[in-house]
Amino acid sequence: MDWASRVRPAIHRLKPYVPGKPIEQVQRELGLREVTKLASNENPLGPSPKALEAAMQALQEAHRYPDDSYYRLRHKLAQVYQMPVETILLGRGSDELLLHIAQTFLGEGDEAVMSAPSFVMYGIVTTLMGATPVKVALKDFVHDVAALLSAVTSKTKVVFLDNPNNPTGTILRERAVRALLDELPDGVLLVLDEAYAEFVEASDYPDGLDFVRDGRPVVVLRTFSKAYGLAGLRIGYGFAPPEIAQLLLKVREPFNVSSIAAAAAEAALDDREFLERVRKTVWTSKRLLYRGLEQLGIRYVPTEANFVLMDVGRECRAVAEALLRKGIIVRPCDVFGLPTHLRVDVGTPEQVERFLAALRQVLAAT
Repeated sequence: MDWASRVRPAIHRLKPYVPGKPIEQVQRELGLREVTKLASNENPLGPSPKALEAAMQALQEAHRYPDDSYYRLRHKLAQVYQMPVETILLGRGSDELLLHIAQTFLGEGDEAVMSAPSFVMYGIVTTLMGATPVKVALKDFVHDVAALLSAVTSKTKVVFLDNPNNPTGTILRERAVRALLDELPDGVLLVLDEAYAEFVEASDYPDGLDFVRDGRPVVVLRTFSKAYGLAGLRIGYGFAPPEIAQLLLKVREPFNVSSIAAAAAEAALDDREFLERVRKTVWTSKRLLYRGLEQLGIRYVPTEANFVLMDVGRECRAVAEALLRKGIIVRPCDVFGLPTHLRVDVGTPEQVERFLAALRQVLAAT
């Protein structure tokens, strides 16, 4: 049986997502003891101790299914963000919420507009549903509002916007996002992916929740994977006007978030002191990384996220592989159409210094 001939045509158009290598694999393959991973935009301090304690407590009830309403976490999110409970969505990471959006709004013959480069999952979920990803080039590493609007047609159902953008870390300011939303035709949904919102320092960064409160056709996505350090538990959340939220809930699987993840997320929201420590660590390390790159003559894109896009001036994959042999995992950005760029997490100051020392050696040898 030729099983490839039995699948939906959209499956043949998919390219599997390829994540960076985990630390254990690098240690095993290269025989290294000390490995620093700076490739997946992860929290350098890990989870809040309160989140870890809550997860351990929840494990005692791991034989029971979760409360499918996720009452406690949804009400905690409502309290923290001052949003109605009926606007709140939960998923196994914001990836699952992206899939829910695609399942609900996209089908054969539809189009979804997104920047290029941007978060790779937008194209994957669009293609999975048989729709067409329409990719619009960034302008000077920033979303190009005019070009995005020009790409919208009668077939467009969704516009995906990561703000901050991944992999550049740049943002669209309040005025630009509002202009984009105001100019979108009726019936086009704007998905504002704010996965890195907690790291933004700019004063004119728009709060997407204001658009939801106003009943605009917007879904705002957030995650516990980045600033809250719960990437391994897979839990994300979002907000949408009630009419849109109810449609998205129709495609949600029962018990889609684990009780352990929900308990850890609730506790993480209560630990504001730890969140501030994470933010300050990233902001301090970011400036340290900037100074080191400037000393090396490496151009970089100023970031509002917890990673930095940099131009190493040579084939990025070769540089990434050389760094890997020194125990530093980074993200080569040729997959984003940036053949001389690396994306590097803003780690602890110690991790930043280790990366800079390794990069200095690699560049001197090539």
